[in-house]
Amino acid sequence: MKWVMYTHGERRRLGALLGETLAELDEADLPTTLDELISAGPQVWERAGQFLKTGQCRHVSAESLHLLAPLARPGKVIGIGLNYMDHCREQNVPVPSSPLVFAKFTTAVTGPGEPISWDPELTQQVDFEAELGVVIGRRARNVPKEEALSYVFGYTALNDVSARDLQFSDRQWVRAKSLDSFCPIGPLVVSADEIPNPQALAIRCRLNGELMQDSCTSEMIFGVAELIAFLSRAFTLEPGDLIATGTPNGVGVFRDPKVFLKDGDRVEVEIEKIGVLSNPVRLK
Repeated sequence: MKWVMYTHGERRRLGALLGETLAELDEADLPTTLDELISAGPQVWERAGQFLKTGQCRHVSAESLHLLAPLARPGKVIGIGLNYMDHCREQNVPVPSSPLVFAKFTTAVTGPGEPISWDPELTQQVDFEAELGVVIGRRARNVPKEEALSYVFGYTALNDVSARDLQFSDRQWVRAKSLDSFCPIGPLVVSADEIPNPQALAIRCRLNGELMQDSCTSEMIFGVAELIAFLSRAFTLEPGDLIATGTPNGVGVFRDPKVFLKDGDRVEVEIEKIGVLSNPVRLK
């Protein structure tokens, strides 16, 4: 199922893309947001999916909708650094022996089509990072790697926007990666059953139409299952938590010359089987 949040009139609504149309989940006893649906658990997910497939729901053209961030406020946004072999190679740094974990504040989350924006007096080196986002579906604590994928609700595209000057001067990453609008996600969440192998997805980033990143999730050093096992040993993963699984090579800061986002740019993250997350850049 391809879940989306969108506005129709003045209401925020939950629906699913079925072919070229969107089926609206507008049933009295079912959740009205994706956050609520995920928290409700697998039985409700199944019931919602069955309702959408019955044909009883209203269908609208997907082209006429304003899509929102599929998750309004994840409980946690957990970032993973240096998790692609090709990203390590472009920096000429050793491959990490264990996942490098950081956090992005949830106030950084924004949706498709919404501007990436910042104060130029605060940072002048804002970079893009195409990433696969993993949405947790069930409470996970001390999960073995072999069972980890069963705890995934679905997958989305994510842009781990990063203020490189802040990142390097702070010598830690939270502030640099948590500015408002620095975590675009979407345009939808694809349920885990439609992506049985998250380690075989093409991942790309385009800046103003120019291909900047072009890789595959098979380049991950620590795959999705291993990340869930590692993280859940340290702390509880809860329904709706979001894991940003790292970025491949081609980011702006390691190019020669360096490439940073500027006012008027448009950055697109494309992930196979998920789609294109597109955001304009507007300085404050």
